[in-house]
Amino acid sequence: MAIVLMRMTFARYLLASVCALACDFLVFMAMSRAGLWPMGAAAGGYCAGLLVHWLLSVRFVFLRDADASPAQCAGFALSALAGLAVTTVLVGGLTAIGLPPATAKALAVPVSFLAVYAIRRYGVFARA
Repeated sequence: MAIVLMRMTFARYLLASVCALACDFLVFMAMSRAGLWPMGAAAGGYCAGLLVHWLLSVRFVFLRDADASPAQCAGFALSALAGLAVTTVLVGGLTAIGLPPATAKALAVPVSFLAVYAIRRYGVFARA
């Protein structure tokens, strides 16, 4: 039963992530087209997607009986910083070696996604 519940949580997290990623990429592409350097655009898009992800995580993904605690808010923010660091460093490094910004961002997404999911699932929203 625990395995089924874990898979359902991952599926909800994946759906929330797709919604957040759509927001992230939209902002990223808009900032890139406006001439912002790739790492700045990656950070801006990530932050916009983060807001969407927070709202979906506390209401849909991790199905809490109560509002998110201050510790969960802080943990979510810290995990977001980890994801932001992974994303901006990868986008910066990959564009420095010649990849287009959108390709670099696309390659950074799965790395950031898995790292942040693990932190949130087993840390921030772990059930005691």
